[in-house]
Amino acid sequence: MTYCVGMRLDAGLVFLSDSRTNAGVDQVGTFRKMSVFENSGDRMMVLMTAGNLSISQSIRELLSEHVCTDGQSIWTASNMYEAARILGDAVRTVYHRDAKALGEFGIDFNVSIIFGGQIKGERCRLFQIYSAGNFIESHNENTYFQVGEAKYGKPILDRVVTPATPLDEAAKCALISMDSTLRSNISVGLPLDLLVYETDSLAVTRFVTIDEKNQYFQMIRNTWGRQLKSVFEAIDDPVWDASPEVHDNVLSSTNMHSKPVRVALPNHIHPASVEAAPLQSLAQQFTTSQH
Repeated sequence: MTYCVGMRLDAGLVFLSDSRTNAGVDQVGTFRKMSVFENSGDRMMVLMTAGNLSISQSIRELLSEHVCTDGQSIWTASNMYEAARILGDAVRTVYHRDAKALGEFGIDFNVSIIFGGQIKGERCRLFQIYSAGNFIESHNENTYFQVGEAKYGKPILDRVVTPATPLDEAAKCALISMDSTLRSNISVGLPLDLLVYETDSLAVTRFVTIDEKNQYFQMIRNTWGRQLKSVFEAIDDPVWDASPEVHDNVLSSTNMHSKPVRVALPNHIHPASVEAAPLQSLAQQFTTSQH
């Protein structure tokens, strides 16, 4: 599996991908998921993939040479929307060529793609392309895309990233998001590829491959863990069965009447002792007193 995240910000773009593939517990490999299509001064585009590795590599190779019926290619497309459409065509071409044969071996046609960049004359743009070759574009309401093992790293992105987030802060957030994923899912692994692109550069401006020895990433891992624990410990414990007027942080107040849904004891099971089931015993006492 894998995890990739791409962000579209006012200041530019941030892309981060891991490099682990997993075909079983004893078949773990390292394959880079990020590819750059760059013609310095004219266009800079980044492709990140998740899913079946053979499908992803076929799409990447086809895309670099693919020419549509109208003569357009990813290298000549006039804007990023047209480039994304050409990428979608490449996905469908690979599908029509390989999907049936893969299906005969019980293998689904599974690929997810983040594609973004800038072509001279327009703004930075970011797209997510699906297995059918269709795609959606990032806007201010949703300024990032994830593919692969997305759930572990999503909360920090939702809380931090906005279009106005500076590039270095966004890169830091992406790395924290990746660290959360690395800690929770063994199918995602180092090394990482991080690319930070400044608007109107039309060339790769900042790129680094991060392994376990990278000084900054080690600082992120250690500091984030300590700070999370510190914040957690600073939050007060809940107060049970108290009056909100007397105590703060009341979880269960004295005037609440919430009860769990209890499954009735079968007839052949006798109630336990008073000590083992105080709530049930109190209920029985109350019922007796009513009679």
